[in-house]
Amino acid sequence: MIKKIIIIIVLLVVAWVFIRFVIGGPEDDWICVDGRWVKHGHPTISMPTKACDGQFQNENVVVFLPKENQVIGSPFLVEGEARGTWFFEADFPVKLFDGNGELLAVAIAQAQGNWMTENFVPFKAELTFEQSVTKTGTLVLEKDNPSGLVEHADELRIPVLFTQETKTIKLYYYNPELDKDDSGNVMCSRKGLVAVEREIAASTTPIQGTIKLLLKGRITEKEKSQGIDTEYPLKDFSLESASLQDGILTLEFDDPNNKSVGGSCRVGILWFQIEATAKQFPEVKQVRFLPEEIFQP
Repeated sequence: MIKKIIIIIVLLVVAWVFIRFVIGGPEDDWICVDGRWVKHGHPTISMPTKACDGQFQNENVVVFLPKENQVIGSPFLVEGEARGTWFFEADFPVKLFDGNGELLAVAIAQAQGNWMTENFVPFKAELTFEQSVTKTGTLVLEKDNPSGLVEHADELRIPVLFTQETKTIKLYYYNPELDKDDSGNVMCSRKGLVAVEREIAASTTPIQGTIKLLLKGRITEKEKSQGIDTEYPLKDFSLESASLQDGILTLEFDDPNNKSVGGSCRVGILWFQIEATAKQFPEVKQVRFLPEEIFQP
């Protein structure tokens, strides 16, 4: 009888150890309490990256405002708490990006108490930004890292929404792998143009806004992996004006450093990118560039 009892006890202990340390039970988990993730027991996984009741946090910083996917306008407040180790000289940078990865604003979050501690310290920041060209964006709270060393870097990213209407447009970039002849030579033709979708703010000048976005030359890592490339941006090269009359779109550029000239292959592709991007708008039948020496070999 005693032997049977011992066997039962041993089996129960083994089962408890298996559940406790191998499977993990409800007592070993991250629990959302009052908008924060807190450890319950000894979870074997790291803190969840998803929002807790709409609030984002990691082990060093928690943001009360804005919430996940909160609609924001300019200006808006960022409030939360961070451990003193997140600050340097009582502050840290906060950045706002649109859905295309364009930096819209940078502000400095200030500690609202003594930051020389490892405990949580309240902070505030106010960001002012120009109208976003996308519906979505990302707020990034960066750990102040004066050393610049990667191992000391950290950040918290929060998805946000902007209060405006947008429209989807196409930007034409270039993939040389799609533009080769039978011998494998790059032809530098329109055949290599590739359209990618972006969002811009709904406005009365969508053509001008689209061309300006093209000139920024922003390509995602996924697009780069697909062989998509561009010579843009060109240093100090900018669109000064755009006018449309009788189907002819006249674009006037400023190129103080003569970055739009060069070999016929390069300037031809620069030309084709703008032309194709402009002609996605049905009212544009022809594109004219000023001054006339722009995009000349």
